Amino acid sequence: MEQQEKSMQFMQIAMKYLPEAKEMLDELGVEMTMDKLQPFMSLLTKVMNDAYELGKNEQE
Repeated sequence: MEQQEKSMQFMQIAMKYLPEAKEMLDELGVEMTMDKLQPFMSLLTKVMNDAYELGKNEQE
């Protein structure tokens, strides 16, 4: 799978859980804006990529 395609899939997964994350942050009194969100989405994509690679390596 191409890296860009994989990143798009990871971003779709992250967006699926965005409402839950927003609710948690709202409960803590933390305002979530797209500007604030972008670094966390990038970090989450890196985490998912590492997990994908780990699973891929374990299958080999």
